[in-house]
Amino acid sequence: MDSILKRLGTLAVIALFTIPSGSVSAQADVLDGVYIPAHAPTRKVIAYTPLREADVMWTKRIWRTIDLREKINHPLYYPEEPKTNYKSLFDVIKEGIIEGTITAYDPIDDEFRTPLTKDEVLAKLTQIDTSMEENFETGELEQVIVTNEVLATDMRRYILKEDWFLDRQRSVQEVRIIGMSAQVAKKDESGNEMGLADLFWIYYPEARYVFANQAVFNRQNDAERRTYEDIIWKRMFNSFIKKESNVFDRSLHDYTSGVAYQLEAERVKNQLFLLEHDLWSY
Repeated sequence: MDSILKRLGTLAVIALFTIPSGSVSAQADVLDGVYIPAHAPTRKVIAYTPLREADVMWTKRIWRTIDLREKINHPLYYPEEPKTNYKSLFDVIKEGIIEGTITAYDPIDDEFRTPLTKDEVLAKLTQIDTSMEENFETGELEQVIVTNEVLATDMRRYILKEDWFLDRQRSVQEVRIIGMSAQVAKKDESGNEMGLADLFWIYYPEARYVFANQAVFNRQNDAERRTYEDIIWKRMFNSFIKKESNVFDRSLHDYTSGVAYQLEAERVKNQLFLLEHDLWSY
């Protein structure tokens, strides 16, 4: 009888140590899907067509605004929290800056003259503030330190700085994005939005290599995951022009407002279209 109990105790000890190892191996074999997504992480950036200064017969610098509140621009805003296979554009940029694959520049200008360190960017993304809260034990007001972190849900707009040009060697009009700026919502102590604030500028030709390896949610087909490089390259977003290069170096809102602003932005947009359209005869 004693020998039987000893054997049962030995089997119980063996089972106790084998069950956890089996669960760990089972978790390692779990695949959240029917295949391993390997297309986007191995994507390469499509190289720009070589361009000579002598081939550029006309060029125009344009600044445009991407409003993330528009439905067509939601793939640039969501998901609010990073997922396994995809994440918001702001999270991609933030991780790229932390890892050192994307360089952030001071938003004081858009000429990329003052690069920011990783610590300076983290200081912009994390704001330490103080507030007065009541202590329920003593009933007195005490000063409490509050840390407010800038999240993807705080993003409102992206500003694109781009150059439109006519290449007479290939007889085409093209556009190339030079830089991108992130604008976040400013909030007061009560959480109410009080305008927008520029976080930093990034040099887009450098960020392309990061954007090309991050998949974006596709509304029509989960198997066809475009990357952020695809969306921006194919102009799969909506925007409005906020500035064109001019001798006064002023934006449209400096001399127009309301409906006049929209009409002026549409005028600049039509000029870009008609310039190429009038080069051809039908």
